Amino acid sequence: MKQLWTTITQLMNKSKPWSKSVTVIIASVLALFMFIGILTTIQPASRLYSATINQWTSQIKGESFLYLLQMENKMFSHAFPDDVESIDLSELVFEMATSVKPNDPRSLLGRELPGFDAYDSTIIVAGEGTNYTTLPIESSAPLAVVLEDREATVNEEPDTDLPAQEPNDEQPSTGNRDIAFIYNSHNRESFLPYLPEGTIPDHAHHSEVNITKVSDRLAKSLEANGIGAQVDDTDIMNVLNDKGWEYWQSYTASKPVVEEALASNKDIQFVFDLHRDSLRRDKTTKTIDGQSYAKLMFVVGEDYANDENKALATELHNLIDKKYPGLSRGVVLQGGSGNNGVYNQDLSDNAMLVEFGGVDNTLEELYRTADVLAEIFSDYYWDAEKVQGNP
Repeated sequence: MKQLWTTITQLMNKSKPWSKSVTVIIASVLALFMFIGILTTIQPASRLYSATINQWTSQIKGESFLYLLQMENKMFSHAFPDDVESIDLSELVFEMATSVKPNDPRSLLGRELPGFDAYDSTIIVAGEGTNYTTLPIESSAPLAVVLEDREATVNEEPDTDLPAQEPNDEQPSTGNRDIAFIYNSHNRESFLPYLPEGTIPDHAHHSEVNITKVSDRLAKSLEANGIGAQVDDTDIMNVLNDKGWEYWQSYTASKPVVEEALASNKDIQFVFDLHRDSLRRDKTTKTIDGQSYAKLMFVVGEDYANDENKALATELHNLIDKKYPGLSRGVVLQGGSGNNGVYNQDLSDNAMLVEFGGVDNTLEELYRTADVLAEIFSDYYWDAEKVQGNP
């Protein structure tokens, strides 16, 4: 690097005035490329981040380049899709200059009103009771609080009271193939009914009584429906602590877990990341036929190409809502400032982040919902296998 700048300086000193300008331009371009190279090669946890740039570039589509080309050559206008509106240059310039979308007041209010940026999501499918005031909320406790030792009491493991359906000879099976992978990026998310009285919702975390129990239940229910499942038990919170990272970097810490699973088991076709919402009981509980269930919601990252994952989440929501009306809260897109926006879903076209219940739900309610998801997913999977002609 030092040698490069020395050479450029020597050329500038020996060159004529007009050639010095050319040299400066060349040097500037080289510096720009080197700067970009540094930004794109450093570790994700250390990268500079601009929410405005991230959100704007994530919305650039192929049609935008066609629009630019047609400004120079009208022949390209014939390739512009009929169902896509042309770009409004005045609106584009205004948005680039202010980061405010004229047709979305949340882009302004989210920065001006404390806490309003929590509504910076897009509802793809609104289930029963779902609106911008009932979107999923992640715990925001410091990692030190998450890792605190707490008492937890489970008087009776409800797994024995809610047996999953046993496989039979007529039921299809994936055999010894585990086609589903289940993990927990926020593995210590727990539930208030099992924690000491007075525990505040934001501190509802525990090393053993937590969302991983729901992952185990889902795996057992999937296997009872003929779907082989692999559950990862990595304590992501300990990984964060060992690396000196913060709680918001959980998805960065869990990404190698998913990558390793996909690399070591080529049979994996679906990836589930199970979470517990921080909303209260009235928003996360549904009574069906006299029994209470923990509601669930599908979250899709919007900071990557997500058409396949979005379609899968939407299909599963529709299937659940048809058979168990009101149990699924719907499908939402999350990204931009304050959100991960990818959630490791870029690693698989069949990756799902599922919010199970909230801080007030019981394991009995959560297990019922896990059984429902396993039932609906197995129906979806075996129907897809029939369509593809697989035995």
